[in-house]
Amino acid sequence: MGDGNDGAQGDGARGLSRRSLLRYGAAAGLAVPVGVIGGHGLAGSLLAPRAPELPDFPICRTGADGQPAATGPLKPIKLAWNATGICTAAAPVAKDYGIFAAHGLDVDFVNFGGSTETLLEAIATGKADAGIGMALRWLKPLEQGFDVRVTTGLHGGCIRLLGAPATGVTKLEDLKGRTVAISDQASPAKNFFSLLLAKRGIDPDSVQWRNYPAEALPLAIDKGEAQALADNDPRTWIFLKESNGKLIEVASNLTAEFQTRSCCILAIRNTLIRDDKATATALTRALLEAAHRVATRPEDGAKAFANYGGKGSPEDLAAMLRSHTHAHNPTGAALKQEIADYTDELKLVNVIKPSTNSARFAEKVYADVLS
Repeated sequence: MGDGNDGAQGDGARGLSRRSLLRYGAAAGLAVPVGVIGGHGLAGSLLAPRAPELPDFPICRTGADGQPAATGPLKPIKLAWNATGICTAAAPVAKDYGIFAAHGLDVDFVNFGGSTETLLEAIATGKADAGIGMALRWLKPLEQGFDVRVTTGLHGGCIRLLGAPATGVTKLEDLKGRTVAISDQASPAKNFFSLLLAKRGIDPDSVQWRNYPAEALPLAIDKGEAQALADNDPRTWIFLKESNGKLIEVASNLTAEFQTRSCCILAIRNTLIRDDKATATALTRALLEAAHRVATRPEDGAKAFANYGGKGSPEDLAAMLRSHTHAHNPTGAALKQEIADYTDELKLVNVIKPSTNSARFAEKVYADVLS
């Protein structure tokens, strides 16, 4: 697979096809064009919010929108998520706007702040039934054999690399020999920008990746200890806005060939898929519908995220959500191709073993619950 994501063709490369959406009853749109900022071809910039294209097919309507929710007792489900990550906004939207209930689910959130390995172990062992997280943090533990399967991508965007023009960092090439402040060495931000550098012929080991408390990343630049920072929204968005021009967006995980990649995924314990596929299907459909609502009504996503303690003003949160691609929700062959692409790219930075067959790995960790 080349830099242009050539392996994902047609409807599949842009998420679910219209025919599939009508068949599944999920609501998901298409990826939108890339914005171009300062000649770098960056998508998802604070300066160029992305506006999703509205689909030309009827969307699902939930109990919250006037259609009665599913009758009978609701199926209890435990969903692990991170309440501080705006990229998981589809989850609170699905709960607060009756989408889970409309699909027959009574979802209990497990706000998980531990290690990814512990989270996936909790899902695999039934302490949680499913979880939402970032592919670039989850693929390595999944390679190690957790009995968890990915059923859909939920959106792209939300990882940003911010540079400081005063330090001379305004483009990727400027990072050589410099220090980037990150929150931890296994963070999706470090993994993504390392592989982005490697794909452009820049050795990621020529960069010093230094840990700081997440909220203090800009202070590392102010103190002269780092020349750039890499992290996730909502922090990076807020850092950028509040810097008053001292920071600029150098790249994001919607840059160039990654504009049609998802970064946030839904994973479900394999025993639930095997023993109660209908529930796994309902959960996947509900979150796809919620992702569509986030894409078309970002104010609803901002309100729901804030209801669970998410930081940021309603206006900023809605703007962040517009800059992501919550209408990009790949499943099937498209999602397996994205997983395989990430797998090959993570080999470049020694996260995934060189011997791992990316196509077989993608086939193993994906589960089709929508057909």
